[in-house]
Amino acid sequence: MTAFRAPGLGRRTALAGSAAILAAPWIRSARAAEDTIKLGLVFAKQGTWTEQGEQLVSGARIALEQAGGKALGRPVELVWLDEPSPQVAQQNMQKLVEEEKVAAVIGGTNSGTSLAMASVAKRAKVPYITPNAAAREITGKDCNRYTFRVLTTTPVASRAMAPHLTAIGKKWYFLTASYAFGQDIYTSMKGLLEEAGGREVARDNTPLGTTDFSSFILKIRSARPDVVVAGLPGGDLSTFLKQYGEMGMKGRIPVACPIIGDADLWAIGPQAATGIFGKPWHFSDPTNPEADRTFAAAYQARHNKPAADKAWLGWMSMRTLLGGIEQAKSVKPQDIVAALETARFPDGAVDAYYRSWDHQMLRRCLVMKVKERITDRWDWLDLLAQAPEKPGELEALYGTQAEIGCQMEAP
Repeated sequence: MTAFRAPGLGRRTALAGSAAILAAPWIRSARAAEDTIKLGLVFAKQGTWTEQGEQLVSGARIALEQAGGKALGRPVELVWLDEPSPQVAQQNMQKLVEEEKVAAVIGGTNSGTSLAMASVAKRAKVPYITPNAAAREITGKDCNRYTFRVLTTTPVASRAMAPHLTAIGKKWYFLTASYAFGQDIYTSMKGLLEEAGGREVARDNTPLGTTDFSSFILKIRSARPDVVVAGLPGGDLSTFLKQYGEMGMKGRIPVACPIIGDADLWAIGPQAATGIFGKPWHFSDPTNPEADRTFAAAYQARHNKPAADKAWLGWMSMRTLLGGIEQAKSVKPQDIVAALETARFPDGAVDAYYRSWDHQMLRRCLVMKVKERITDRWDWLDLLAQAPEKPGELEALYGTQAEIGCQMEAP
């Protein structure tokens, strides 16, 4: 190749120019790579949480596609790593920060892995959004400036549901799994029961992954409570409700759980499905805003089935993260955090937002009931109520700073 040689330039200068021309495509390629914004995803690819992980990622990808695959006019690349355990989730988030140089991370199909990753967010000072963790500590005593949460906390979901259960009766039987989520439901719901003047009939703790609930169901039948409050994770709840129906208990004593996922309900089958459940979102909710309806239609078109609430949680997490980056006009961690603390997102009658002092997303809660007669393949729930009933009660529903216990570090 002959290099262009301007008058007055020496041979050395001309050779340098030739080298520069030869290197130019590689320089452009490096610059293009630098212009790409990387965002990390840490969700289950194996084990109990696999289906939820896939739904969360599917929702996040749709949000990115709806944004044109870009933020700040730059292409966005998603890097998805696994979370088979809290320890590995923590290691993989660290890998995303140190090796992939991500601007932020979305992750956590459960409270255990989310708490582990929140500690990395604090230490590495990288923005982190957890879509699907309900344990109060995340935005409570273990809160930190870099961690944000989308899912309604267990105490808030319990507060939204409790009035509907006390209207049925005030003698409750608690069946809760022996881990953070189950214990959180027990603590929250028992407190609300006592405030309403009710009493606990009995309580059973079940090992995580229980496959035979028959002995517990016999005890429930004997105790004859007004309501069974089930603090069970998805797979365990599905197993329990199937066996509850098989033992002739469906329709005799109502079952309730403050937080449930669509996949957990669909796994039961329409014959055994029963109960009153709290949800963050439902695909057929007539009060869904336009953006949510557009997302639901996009998901339906792609997957040939409705969007589960987990898919919406992934979508909302990515939507808010991209919105925060756009508002910040920056991918610097402190700028993204500051933007997320002030951004507002259309969500029906009242905008959703991350509360600045604990980074909990504040938005409406749904209380749903399984239809008496299921005729649709997917839509098994009717909307009983939304909480709060009045827009001005949103802050009160989610609790005061003294109740939450978040003492966030200074910027």
